[in-house]
Amino acid sequence: MPKYFAMKKTQAGKEDNGMIKEQERAELHRTIWQIANDLRSGNKNKLTDENRAKILEAFKQRKDIEHFAKLVDNTTIEENDYNIAVSGYVEKEDTREKIDIKKLNAEIAGIVARQNELRAKIDEIVADLEGTK
Repeated sequence: MPKYFAMKKTQAGKEDNGMIKEQERAELHRTIWQIANDLRSGNKNKLTDENRAKILEAFKQRKDIEHFAKLVDNTTIEENDYNIAVSGYVEKEDTREKIDIKKLNAEIAGIVARQNELRAKIDEIVADLEGTK
């Protein structure tokens, strides 16, 4: 799934439904292609119908969708030095595995205890074989 989609607001805070300037059209085109690149399925580089619908719906609704779309006003773009890279406005979803550190530490303690038991047994066997026991 793609992680982002950015749109633009006018300074008054409302969506600009007027004519899209050529530069804005080009940026929209790049943004859609960026999303398309993120939604590729396999080596076929084709969007699924579901992904196409999600992109179009996000564009039509012109509202924020966490980890996918964000409506950005001109002031915010200006404050960001006119950087219109989507990743500057939409945070990628954290898909890392959540780890319970207390549980992990308990498992490690159990492994270490078992390791110490096995070492003691090995030391006994070696001492027995060497005849030092």
